[in-house]
Amino acid sequence: MARELYTARLAHKECISEVAQCYHFLFHVEGVESFPYQPGQFVSAVAKDENDKQQTRAYSIASASVANRFELCVNRVENGFFSNHLADLPDLPVGATIQMHGPHGHFVLQNPITDSILVATGTGVAPMRAYLQWLFPADGPDRSDGKDIWLVYGTRHETDIYYKDEFEALDRRVPNFHYLPTLSRALDTWTGLRGHVQVHITKIIQDRTARLGQPLISPPVDPSVPPADLQFDIYCYICGLNFMVSGVRDLLTGFGWHKKQIVFERYD
Repeated sequence: MARELYTARLAHKECISEVAQCYHFLFHVEGVESFPYQPGQFVSAVAKDENDKQQTRAYSIASASVANRFELCVNRVENGFFSNHLADLPDLPVGATIQMHGPHGHFVLQNPITDSILVATGTGVAPMRAYLQWLFPADGPDRSDGKDIWLVYGTRHETDIYYKDEFEALDRRVPNFHYLPTLSRALDTWTGLRGHVQVHITKIIQDRTARLGQPLISPPVDPSVPPADLQFDIYCYICGLNFMVSGVRDLLTGFGWHKKQIVFERYD
């Protein structure tokens, strides 16, 4: 069965990292007043290449749902058809259009909201930005219920940190949001965190369990409870390349976390 295609018109395009060639896009979906989706979902963009072959690429939505708009965060990839197709779209008053379908995906926040560790590398920060806009809207009620939300964002270099000013401002505005960018190849001038994301996830878990008087290693769940009924007081959401995702999953499993607590999406 063919999926319904929408036409999305480009309203704004901005290069948010010249070094990494990362672009932020704002699209309006034509013909509809609203384009509802859950934070963490993705859209699939469709276009024909130079050989008239249809190409489809999935992109996580980098914004919370508002009216008929959605935002994307895309790295230009050398010889990558779709990333270059998007990066070359003219940013005109009446912008270029793309064809897309969606929303799709199940990489969404658990209900009810709990303490949450968000872990991202590169453009894996896109769905995390959507989560945070939904949890802490600038012009609406806070949906976090006072739960602690950590964003552990790993990159190699400071120039690869996307939405840095936005997340720092949110960290200052919201006492229960904690922004932790960490660099694996930082210059001497970098005064922030260093190393891979696993180092800082470990510290979050150590500090939290000590503060709450909980064991560092989570005890096994009650086998009599059906998996669908299991509830936890903390979840981890991971998005990025498989190497990082697998490493974080292994780390959390070592702390006794149940697989249901570990929600992830891989980009390769």
